[in-house]
Amino acid sequence: MARKRNIPARTFRRGINFWPPFLFAGIKVLGVSDDYRRAKVRLRLGRLNRNWVGTHFGGSIFAMTDPFWMLLVMQNLGRDYVVWDAAAEISFVSPGRGDIFAEFVLTEDRLAEIRELTQEGKKALVWFDTEVLAADGSVVARVRKQLYVREKRRTP
Repeated sequence: MARKRNIPARTFRRGINFWPPFLFAGIKVLGVSDDYRRAKVRLRLGRLNRNWVGTHFGGSIFAMTDPFWMLLVMQNLGRDYVVWDAAAEISFVSPGRGDIFAEFVLTEDRLAEIRELTQEGKKALVWFDTEVLAADGSVVARVRKQLYVREKRRTP
């Protein structure tokens, strides 16, 4: 069984909310489940993150989604795996004019898929999709993140 990381979710949430790229962009992690299977993030529209036309700056929208798939997968697979961001795509669907939200849900099926793909030291490139939603539920953006995952090589 993989050795788990020992950062309590509550401590992680508090710490990341003071991380300068989040703090100064108006990004707040609202919650992280104790098992690191769910995270919810909010981006407030403010003077420091609005663009020329008064809507959310696209870079801030991307930043609010950037680390979560990697962190959730890392925490669940444990220290016996290498997990890195490999690629990303973002599609802007509608202007974000108020608070916007992103939720990340990592299922056991996805973890099992990753474990299967990485058996015998194979690397896996796995895509995760996230919708960024306005408070009324309308889609503001769609973000895709690709993770590189493999088991760490064991030295005899």
